[in-house]
Formats: sequence, C-alpha cells, structure tokens
Amino acid sequence: MSPFFELIHEDAKTGARAGVLHTAHGDVQTPCFMPVGTQASVKALDAKDMETLDAPIMLANTYHLHLRPGEDTIARLGGLHTFMNWSRPILTDSGGFQVFSLAVEDTEHGKLCSIDDDGVTFRSHLDGSEHRFTPEIAIDIQHKLGADIIMAFDECTPDNVDHARAEEAMERTHRWAERSLAAHALQLRSLRLRSGQKYPQHLFGIVQGATYEDLRKQSAQFITALPFDGIAIGGESIGFNMDETRKTLDYLAPLLPSNKPRYTMGVGYQPQDFYDVVTRGADMFDCVSPTRMARNGTVFLPDGPIHITNAEYAEDARPIEPACACHTCRNYSRAYIHHLFKAQELSAYRLATIHNLHHFLNYMRTMREAILKDKIESLRAERSEAKQSN
Repeated sequence: MSPFFELIHEDAKTGARAGVLHTAHGDVQTPCFMPVGTQASVKALDAKDMETLDAPIMLANTYHLHLRPGEDTIARLGGLHTFMNWSRPILTDSGGFQVFSLAVEDTEHGKLCSIDDDGVTFRSHLDGSEHRFTPEIAIDIQHKLGADIIMAFDECTPDNVDHARAEEAMERTHRWAERSLAAHALQLRSLRLRSGQKYPQHLFGIVQGATYEDLRKQSAQFITALPFDGIAIGGESIGFNMDETRKTLDYLAPLLPSNKPRYTMGVGYQPQDFYDVVTRGADMFDCVSPTRMARNGTVFLPDGPIHITNAEYAEDARPIEPACACHTCRNYSRAYIHHLFKAQELSAYRLATIHNLHHFLNYMRTMREAILKDKIESLRAERSEAKQSN
C-alpha cells in the first residue's frame, strides 16, 4: 500500500471507497470535496473561515497564480501555505484547463493560445502579455508554489472535437505525462541537494480522450502504467455533463488501480452528483459551484437549492436550513440574508458561501460514514425520498 494513500474500506455492492490521503500538511479523509481557491483564496472567505468549516484540503490554480502575483513572489514569501495562511493540504492544477480554454477565445489582444508538441504559448487574459507553459514549466511553477498534490500538464479538448483531434490531444497528453514525471523527479533531486529533504509533493496523471470510449480506455491504460501517485479523470465533460461522467466512469473504473486515489475533476455542481462518482469508485472532487452560486444568491438545502433573493424570503425568520449547524444558520435568518443581497452588502457573499460549503462538506462526511457502514445505497435512497416528500 502506498504511504500516500490508504484504502480503508470498499463497499461490496457499489465500489464506493473510504480512504485517507497522508500528506505533510495533514491527513485527508476520502471521499472528499475540495473547495476551490482559484487565486489562493476561496472567494469571500479567509483561512479562518475555512478552518471553522473544517475543510480538509483546498485547490488553487496554477494559471492564475502564475499571472498574479507569480510563483517566484509566492516562493520568496514562504510558499503557498504561508502566503495564504493555510496549514492544511493544498492541491494545485497544472493550468492546462485554463490555458486551453483560451484557444477558443478572441479578445482585444487577439488569439490567446497556440499549441505545439513542446507546449503552449498563450496571452494573459489580464493584460495580453505572452507566456509559455510546457510540462517542465508547469511542474516548476507548482514546485515553487509548494502544493501537497500537483498535476501533470495535459491537453484538455472540448467535448465536440472529432475522434482524430481527440486522439492527437490524448497522445500529446501522454508524452507530456512522461515529461511531467521526469521534471518532477529532477526538481525533487535538485531541492534535496540545495536545501535538504523537502516535504513530498504528490504528482497525479490525467486521463483524457474526450467522449470516446476507445481513447479513454487507451489513456487510462497508459497513465496508470506510469508511476504517478494518483489518477485524475479530466476533460470538459467531467462534472459538467453527468450523463457522460457516469458513462465514462462505468467503463474506466475496472482499469484504475485500487491502491491510488482517483480524482474526478470538476464534479460537484450539486451535491447529489457525488453519489454518481462515489459509487463508481472516485475519491476526490472539486467544483466552483457552491461558492459561485452562493455569490449569486443560490443556497443549498437537503431538498434542493433556493434563491434567497426571491421576494418570498423577505420576511422569512427561519435560518436558511433549520437543521444546519453552520455559522450562518446559527446566527441569521433568511430575511436578513435576503436583505443583504438586496442592499448589495458584501457580507451577503460571505454568509451564503459559508452555508453552501458547510452543506457540501457535511454532505460528503455523511457519505463517508455510510460507506464505512456499507450503507451508501441506503443513504442515497433516504435522501432521495426526503427530497421527493418535500
């Protein structure tokens, strides 16, 4: 068993897994939802809020932090943990998804992204300045940021690409995966020589292949054969197209090693989506949905979201969720949160975000407890019945 990932229990009926990620900044119980702190900040919250919510791990974005304030600045200031005053684990993505999303955008600065076999040249969405990412550069940036879990540089394609284009991107992803591993190993040796033993950073490979089953299987076989610490399932459809996500995991799950964590990137638009991936053996998930929707006035309840800005809540004295133990629900009414949004008070974003993240994180904790008791199917049925009855 890897010293990084420990599989505690697997549900015999569904394949749902409960495990632990062991990192230098603490253990992460899986399955886990990772709140997204794109720019070293979960929008509207600070590190103390995240500790109070007992978030086990946060995600930060390599592309955005490279552009501002820059990885060298963060490294000089002590690394990402010190910079954002967060003592728990951090995962950084490679920036690939953000870089390749620029390939279809035109702005006042012109075409923002061009791809070649060595890497990607792109223009900043902030000021049009030119930048270059290769597997080696992406790994170097993530080493300087100092995250506990880092990602290989990959090429992410839109869902609607044809088979030939998806295959080209997959093969490039595979070559870049090997280069990412080599760069990671070289960086670790260099750091040990310069400054002694540094805490380990765990590198994940990413399975690509768009919506094509033959390519996805080929990619899974290639990536899992390499010595990555974990396996991620990437692509535009994952998390944003749950029908395709379920289908993909159904045929990929048998190909994934049981002794490594499995990360379905972008899952968590709504908490019910977690069942679709957890019962197919996934361990880790991230999504901007709970925080972004909170800032738009959408808050989650057990039977679904409500729009707190609607007039019906203007005099509603109840908490957002009466049974919820979060700071917002223990102290404020729906009417007050409604008022804050109408008055455009900044505290509205914070209070709504606290509730949504508490809801998602607690949802996942309950699921883990059910997996350990072989009751994940029963929990899903109970929640479905409760939702229908309301």
